[in-house]
Amino acid sequence: MSNKVLSRRSVILSATISLLAVSGRRGIAAGNRLTLTGSSTVAPLAAEIGKRFEELHHGIRIDVQTGGSSRGVRDARTGLADIGMVSRSLYDNEGDLKAYTIALDGVAMVLHKSNPVQALTTQQIVDIYTGKIRDWSAVGPGKGTIVVEHKAEGRSTLELFLDHFKIRAQDVRADAVVGDNQEAIKVIAGNPMAIGYVSIGAALFEAENGTPVKPLPLDGIEPTLDAVVSRRFPIARELNLVMKGEPQGLAKEFLAFAQSEAVDDLVKDLSYVPIEHKTAIKSSQR
Repeated sequence: MSNKVLSRRSVILSATISLLAVSGRRGIAAGNRLTLTGSSTVAPLAAEIGKRFEELHHGIRIDVQTGGSSRGVRDARTGLADIGMVSRSLYDNEGDLKAYTIALDGVAMVLHKSNPVQALTTQQIVDIYTGKIRDWSAVGPGKGTIVVEHKAEGRSTLELFLDHFKIRAQDVRADAVVGDNQEAIKVIAGNPMAIGYVSIGAALFEAENGTPVKPLPLDGIEPTLDAVVSRRFPIARELNLVMKGEPQGLAKEFLAFAQSEAVDDLVKDLSYVPIEHKTAIKSSQR
């Protein structure tokens, strides 16, 4: 990755940390501001798209806050945000919302780069997370007590992980509970005994830029962007912006921009997969 891309990454992370509080007023009502809240996976991309949108529209402000996909759904429903950010498809009971896909991603198991284990079976991952396997010597080369990292409630990554591996939330035996992808990667990078799961885009970006982490294959499929776009990777997902009701005015314009070819380079810079561009605004509703 170039220094330009690394600099952009720093700007993105800064934008997602130093964000204005939601005022309780709808951004559309203010006329020149949109507030987005929700998924920490979507937030860096939304923040960068927002920055470019602001550059093209003088006087417009796009505010982005994290808090998990559940917050994105809740705030979009209640009007605390103009647009929610959700790193999964909408559930059947979320049919009052419409989802606008801006990129594709997957979820990968991640170890410290120094860990000699090159792959884990589905059963081994289940046994690690339910406490049946507690030492790395039980799954291959290396030894030491496994540090199990898990996601906090409200994170769509957690929901996808539990659903894929058919693990009940109450059966997980976690040593560390984290929030966003960056927090998860920081823990793994700092502990050679740790295991966790994060966005493929985040894992690939960090690994390519010197962070000592490595994403593992899943069911024999390598965690690559090609595997995500072809939907071969077992845990693939949509990265969505969601709204209640038909988008109007500034929100409609921003959604169209976020789904356009004008942001494909931003999607790729964050190691996500661009969507196909067939219409100005594409939505999916369940």
